[in-house]
Amino acid sequence: MIFAAGLNSSLAKAANGQSHAASEQVQIVPAVHYGPAPKRGKAPGSGGRPPLAAGHYRTVAAALQAQPGTLRWVAEAMPMVSVAGMTDPVPTEAFRGDAAWTGYDIISGRWYRAPGEVVVNTGFLTQTGKSVGDTVTLTFGGNQITARIVGEVFDPQGRGQPAMLTSWQTLGAAAGLTVQQYDVSLRPGTDPNAYADALNHALFPNFFASATGNDPFYLTLTALIGTLTLLIALAAGLGVLNTVVLGTRDRVHDLGIFKSVGMTPRQTIAMVICWIAGAGLIAGVIAVPAAMILHSSVLRTMARAGGTAIPASYVNVFTPAELVLLALAGLVIGVAGALLPASWAARARTATALRAE
Repeated sequence: MIFAAGLNSSLAKAANGQSHAASEQVQIVPAVHYGPAPKRGKAPGSGGRPPLAAGHYRTVAAALQAQPGTLRWVAEAMPMVSVAGMTDPVPTEAFRGDAAWTGYDIISGRWYRAPGEVVVNTGFLTQTGKSVGDTVTLTFGGNQITARIVGEVFDPQGRGQPAMLTSWQTLGAAAGLTVQQYDVSLRPGTDPNAYADALNHALFPNFFASATGNDPFYLTLTALIGTLTLLIALAAGLGVLNTVVLGTRDRVHDLGIFKSVGMTPRQTIAMVICWIAGAGLIAGVIAVPAAMILHSSVLRTMARAGGTAIPASYVNVFTPAELVLLALAGLVIGVAGALLPASWAARARTATALRAE
């Protein structure tokens, strides 16, 4: 149960880290691509969105400023950038403005802070042989650009495909960049769907705004894990029930003696529950470190299979208070499984119990 709870929390973080749904509640794209946004990092010629005339984007900025629920936004271009040592161009996201809030989780290093700095995903580092702190030579718009890798982000792109993120200034504003998407963060309490509807009325027919959401893959997986957790708890409770029933029947004569000298039904229930409570508590204490080791191992194996590393926050999902509560889960399961046979023992007639062998 502890392992399943940890895995569920980690996958929820991974879902938000990949979709950015918690930080970018609304995205705005050209209406010629009405419907779900393509995968991040795509660009014209690779399944991305073609840019519109620059004048249209001034309309978007005005509409965003007019909406009371707008907290902040950033514009981004999605060009393909050539990288020295790589055969194919790399899908790149170039942000026009501060994009540190957009929700990319850092694996190592930091987010870029100045022109000439880039952050990349694990696939980029694997294919180039580079590390955080190294420099790379980029070619875009006929210009060669020397950039320093300052961070590695969680951004899995199809089993280890490379991706790069940087500022608009790094690639050069005069190099032919045009905005292809707006990412919008909303003020607390703002309904993303209502906000997107209001933007669609203001931006029709050139742009389409939509609320973001997590990948259905993660939603399905977390639902399955939640179901598995409940089934595990049920199986554990039934195992305790079976054990306590057998133990109670073996001690039925002793129970009869206790009842004959004045043990009350409540005392009987408490005694039967105490038979299993100690074992349940010990099991919970042992399970905490075992589950944490299993959780870390499985999560890192899943990440390697997807061609990415993972941030430390995805592994360290338990607080000390949560670990204490989860350790007590063994005690809770033990008590729940023992209640039925304890009630049976409390209701048993003293004479019947004394005649039992």
